[in-house]
Amino acid sequence: MKPPPALERVFERAFRRLGLNRPAPVFSATFYPFAGLRSSIRLRGNLAAARVADVLEAAPVVVLDAVAEILVARLFGRTPSREARAVYLRFVLSPAIRPRIESVRRCRSRPHSNPRPGRAFDLGAIFTRLNRRYFTGRISVSGLRWSARPLRTVLGHYDPGHGTITVNRCLDSPRVPRYVLDYLVFHEMLHAEFPVEPNGARRVIHSRSGHWLVEGAFICGGSMMASVERRRALRRQSLRREGFGGRRGLGSVGDLAHL
Repeated sequence: MKPPPALERVFERAFRRLGLNRPAPVFSATFYPFAGLRSSIRLRGNLAAARVADVLEAAPVVVLDAVAEILVARLFGRTPSREARAVYLRFVLSPAIRPRIESVRRCRSRPHSNPRPGRAFDLGAIFTRLNRRYFTGRISVSGLRWSARPLRTVLGHYDPGHGTITVNRCLDSPRVPRYVLDYLVFHEMLHAEFPVEPNGARRVIHSRSGHWLVEGAFICGGSMMASVERRRALRRQSLRREGFGGRRGLGSVGDLAHL
């Protein structure tokens, strides 16, 4: 897809706005049919090649300015402005745009997960029991799956585009207590109940108004005054036995950056 001539100039403006103490590279920019919102920029020699998700092609110029600033800032190890992040999040999380993004994801990607039943746990049975008890049966998903391979840093994931809940297959073990799976599936169900919201320059994935209040009641067995820390400590101990450790790095610095 041929980009409008202004797209390179958007990245040039972003570079100047950041006030970087280095010569400006030559920018090449194009819209690319990513399976969602993933945009990227790569620096090779003096050429900075950017690929912007084509779902943003009709976005206002101020949104493209924000995307360019975020990408260029991350490429050169700088922090993008709060204004740029707020503009980007308000646009991509708006009710008018979010359905189109999720539709593109459904068309262009498929879940990397295993639809086969678990060896130790039945995700469908866990979901049905929790849905009836805590959500009066109103949560609807199109699939409950184990991950296609063991994951080191992700325990579970709710995909709003495909409407699926995926759980790390490492947890499909008799050594894992059932309440760990209950908690994890319940947590991902809350993502279906409380969608991501913008809050200035941040994404609110676990909203204080709903998500954590409901989850706290679940962890405490219905009592907000019960020992949350004890239950969490037991869960961490169980996960360490299954080989989980470390933290996932955030962002990218160097010759490649992405959104």
